[in-house]
Amino acid sequence: MTDYRDLEHRLSQALGLGRRPVAVTFRDAPPAGVARFAGSEPSTCSFWRLAAAGRAFYTVPSDHYNCAIGSHTHSIPLPAERAQELEQTLSFMTGIGYIKMEEVPGIPTLSSAPGAIVYASLGETPVDPDVVLFVGRPGRLLLLQEAAQRAGVGVSAPFLGRPTCMALPAALAQGVVVSTGCIGNRVYTDLGEDELYVAVPGKDLARIADQLQTIVAANATLSEYHRGRRQALTRE
Repeated sequence: MTDYRDLEHRLSQALGLGRRPVAVTFRDAPPAGVARFAGSEPSTCSFWRLAAAGRAFYTVPSDHYNCAIGSHTHSIPLPAERAQELEQTLSFMTGIGYIKMEEVPGIPTLSSAPGAIVYASLGETPVDPDVVLFVGRPGRLLLLQEAAQRAGVGVSAPFLGRPTCMALPAALAQGVVVSTGCIGNRVYTDLGEDELYVAVPGKDLARIADQLQTIVAANATLSEYHRGRRQALTRE
């Protein structure tokens, strides 16, 4: 298996990350040797916060029932006694003007419901991740997007917004995606107002990391170049 500890170190150093990247893996069944999540969380994205803090664990579908929206994006059907919660949540959001109901069919979802989902910080992941979530300032994460383009990895141009959890199925289907996050995610994960997400397909991560130093160096050179042009050509 790839040395994900080294990969996380290289990426974190190059991007100046203040938070650990989170590895997410969708499985048909729980993997051997990984602890099952014990407890309760209010949202699917809450598990990202736990993984970023260094925990490695897996969840099962019932761990996501508290989050009707997250269950929807992960194609996890709610049990009959809670099936109305998705409609209730969407009705609440449309009622306050947060979304329009016609937006809902366009939200990316997983192609099938996972039997288990593994969460870990990238360096601690016990399995090869399907998607890796990066959190940081836009000026640093743009380097990750540019490295992906240099590596020939698909990059989805439009910013994703609400719900943030749709970034996972979107990355699997489209390649590298950028998400501005949503207010729910920001509350549940403590995401700062100056931070956003980049979601990267796990299969492409090593290729992107190999191009990152070139992009970082190029940006440093271009920064000096543009500063010089600004100083030389500005007349006020």
